[in-house]
Amino acid sequence: MSADIVFHSLAALAYVVLGVALWRPLIQNGPQGKLGTAGRLALLGAIILHGIGLAIAILHGGHLHLGWAIALSLAFWLGMIVFWLESLSMRIDGLLLILLPAATLGTLLAAVFPHSHLIDHANDDWLLVHLTIAFIAYGLITVAAMQAILMAILDRYLHRPVEQAEQRSGLSRALDSMPPLLAQEHVLFRLIWFGFVTLTLTVITGIVVSMGISHYPFPIDHKTVFTLLAWITFGVLLVGRYMHGWRGRQALRWTLIGFVFVVLAYTGSRFVLDVILHRG
Repeated sequence: MSADIVFHSLAALAYVVLGVALWRPLIQNGPQGKLGTAGRLALLGAIILHGIGLAIAILHGGHLHLGWAIALSLAFWLGMIVFWLESLSMRIDGLLLILLPAATLGTLLAAVFPHSHLIDHANDDWLLVHLTIAFIAYGLITVAAMQAILMAILDRYLHRPVEQAEQRSGLSRALDSMPPLLAQEHVLFRLIWFGFVTLTLTVITGIVVSMGISHYPFPIDHKTVFTLLAWITFGVLLVGRYMHGWRGRQALRWTLIGFVFVVLAYTGSRFVLDVILHRG
């Protein structure tokens, strides 16, 4: 068993333990669990294990490698880092109820499907800058999508009839403990702004890389098409927010559509090639 599989498996186990610690009190009719100092250190440890697994998988043999599962794992890892930094200034622990299962899935997929392919022109400095910025955007948009999903669930919950105390499920108690939708919306749009800025830089550095390699600013491939669609989607959302005050379900729909485009820009196509068509 390779070292990257071991570290991804350990990270998955750590995420599961933390997730159980947060969900168990809710399932047992208690209040939502809090991370506390020990929990935050444990989460940081899980993120470090996850990062080591990714570093081994991506940089092994002195070359740059990527695969669909590794890319998905990387997105969730960056998302966890974004959450960690955001949580230092804002109370968003409730987001972990979705992020931890998602990160667990990402690390398990990377352990089960560790196959990757060599990145061409990996010695190009601009390509490394482009990939770094692209995956930062990937992580920011991933967390924004998780936040949007959480807000959509909370919005549906708030429009349901009031439940009797004895009938309330663990999910109901978790949602009751969430910050107000307006506060969560503030977090969402801050993530979207940062994600859009890094996505814009991704497009710009991609043009530089493409001009240096093929002398064309926009290669006609799925990555370019879906990246530009994601950039346009988030740009329209931010313009709509500024000019027309878009919020609520409308903002959530645009966020999730943009996230789908970002996923399809790399992970989706590699999944088809590597798993369905076996052309990795």
